[in-house]
Amino acid sequence: MKKIILIALAVMASASFSTIEAAKKKKNDKKEVKEVKAPVALTTSSDSLSYASGIAATNGLLPYVQQQLGVDTAYMAEFIQGFNEAVAGLNDKRQKARLAGMQIAEQVTDRMLKNLKNDLTDAIDSIDTPLFYRGFTDILVNDTTVLNMANATKIQQEKLQVNRKAKAEKLTKAGREFLAANAKKPGIITTPSGLQYEVLTQGTGDVPQKTDKVKVHYEGKLIDGTVFDSSIQRGEPAVFGLNQVIKGWTEGLSLMPVGSKWRLYVPQELGYGERQAGKIPPYSTLIFDVELLGIEK
Repeated sequence: MKKIILIALAVMASASFSTIEAAKKKKNDKKEVKEVKAPVALTTSSDSLSYASGIAATNGLLPYVQQQLGVDTAYMAEFIQGFNEAVAGLNDKRQKARLAGMQIAEQVTDRMLKNLKNDLTDAIDSIDTPLFYRGFTDILVNDTTVLNMANATKIQQEKLQVNRKAKAEKLTKAGREFLAANAKKPGIITTPSGLQYEVLTQGTGDVPQKTDKVKVHYEGKLIDGTVFDSSIQRGEPAVFGLNQVIKGWTEGLSLMPVGSKWRLYVPQELGYGERQAGKIPPYSTLIFDVELLGIEK
């Protein structure tokens, strides 16, 4: 009797399992069914214009979403789904807020968080990403249980000052050591201001005055070899007034005859000093290869 009952139970379990699996398969089969789109009917000139304009508006979009937004084009169906949801929710305040939150999250992660990690991380402290996000969202709903805005800003600014001072001292020391070693090399001339230069090609033209406008080709590097600017790479010479540039350039070019190509070694005091200038960190010693093409009269 017990054997019969056990067999019956086994049969029932098997049937139940088969039913569950069939249901799962049916559910999965539904997922695999592709969305059937309504056929496009262009019955008027406005219809044709609208549809054509939609197509034309995507010109260059795929490279942009791939390179700038990091979208894998294998998932374009998901991209289109998100696009359609956003379009449908433009007048829905909840959906609009949700989409705005997603956009801000991407900007914060790709830009702000990356910069803060670079500025605030040192041998003692680092940025914990989940805690950063928690602080970000807590203050948006006025949750000041742990810290308020004033205290949080104070903590961050104090750390920024400490790190910036340490980086400034490191860069200043590295620049001075570089210039001291460089001054001992053959062909390096050091002026009373501390500017160093090396004549690569000596021209025979006029020497510009500090009030002149000059035309030059140049390439600028940090002492680690990083190129931060180059008219040579752009393929177009630069034109500027000698009294409109950093002191190292004003002094160096006012010594160069037209046709010369010199390498200028600019101490941070004659460069950008404590200022960040594009890709140039504060307190950076700079190296410029400069070719003086002419004086603009």
